[in-house]
Amino acid sequence: MIPKLDEYKKKWEVNSDASIKPGLEAIKSALHLLDNPHKSLQVVHLAGTNGKGSTLTFIENIALNHGLTVGKFMSPCIVDVHDQIQINGNPISPKEMDGIFATFKKLNISGLLTDFELLTCAAFLHFKNHNVDLVLLEAGMGGREDSTNVITPIVSVIPSISLEHTRFLGNSIESIASHKAGIIKENRPVVIGNLPEEAIEVIEKEAKQNNAPLYRIGSDFQVELSNDGDIYVNENKNIRIDHLHRALLGDHQGNNMALAITAFIEVAQHFQINISDSKVREAIENAKVPGRFEEVLYNVYFDGAHNPDSANKLAQTIKQHFQNEEITFVVGMLADKDIKNVLSILENVSNQFYFVDFSNPRAMNAEEMLNLSNANNKIVLKDPIAFLKTRSMAEGKTIVTGSLYLLAEIRQQLLDNNKM
Repeated sequence: MIPKLDEYKKKWEVNSDASIKPGLEAIKSALHLLDNPHKSLQVVHLAGTNGKGSTLTFIENIALNHGLTVGKFMSPCIVDVHDQIQINGNPISPKEMDGIFATFKKLNISGLLTDFELLTCAAFLHFKNHNVDLVLLEAGMGGREDSTNVITPIVSVIPSISLEHTRFLGNSIESIASHKAGIIKENRPVVIGNLPEEAIEVIEKEAKQNNAPLYRIGSDFQVELSNDGDIYVNENKNIRIDHLHRALLGDHQGNNMALAITAFIEVAQHFQINISDSKVREAIENAKVPGRFEEVLYNVYFDGAHNPDSANKLAQTIKQHFQNEEITFVVGMLADKDIKNVLSILENVSNQFYFVDFSNPRAMNAEEMLNLSNANNKIVLKDPIAFLKTRSMAEGKTIVTGSLYLLAEIRQQLLDNNKM
């Protein structure tokens, strides 16, 4: 369910399917009707289990600081459908979305696509209409059969790979890596993060088959983490940038930053831009992502840790930055996630859990989540907004985590309510 998308579908009588249907034939047919807007775009394509949004934001800030006009397409939304399609940080307007849906209706796109495929087409049209310099494109699920995988990118980026969406992508790291590796294109470089060895083998094979240069963190480039500012080192490109101060906390964000800088080196070469160390530093310092260890209210943080890998990173970040602080978790998750393992990881940090319901058809009932938890203190929370407002005045830190759909649902309510 994508908030407010149905309003446009109903208004313009454009039908699409809410289900997930991997494969590219449908979207290729629709894009052909739309005169293939994606073929004129210059793209950085990102796929992976975790880290896509943060890496994308780092690249966006660096590109903007170097004078490029940047479109980005990401999921899920933070508030509603508009913020999934942005140019220079500005969400697509209702008027612009109306214009795109008018085009959909005129060209008989109705009934051909899933919701995500329809939104992908909308993003391509919007970026072409505004003649953006660079598009940052986040795969929705997997990669090889994801609707975004119809482009030929400047560079592909895969920050991480772990088990996810096993019903669609398979129940092994190798199978999931094969789907992610599908975004690698012939003679186009690919940048990868710290991946499991079995995933690296799959990626290396795909890169070799496509004659795609492969840049791997820790060997082809690296980041030296420091409280005085991180240092990015790429000896192959003879680039070293020091005093990188991140607003995005956690060692994993240092890795995402390094991936972003490496990807932008390829972008800069493509556009024949000279990289400015000072512009990179400023971009890194100002990069922030809603729902990524984000302090929404005083002492209240949002982080979309929705699988064991991201839960581990959240736990590490909490231990690193909130030593000796009392931690309270507010959790809501989708039923198809590895909820028991996520809770087990978070229970190593705290024994205080509040479970909440949220309006998504795939969400697990809060009472069911409570029954999966081994925490000593666990409660079903009926009014998270009122509770979080009180927590902002209490001692300790409160972490709202789990599904990004949960975060999207209550984040804006909380901010609006706090202004009153």
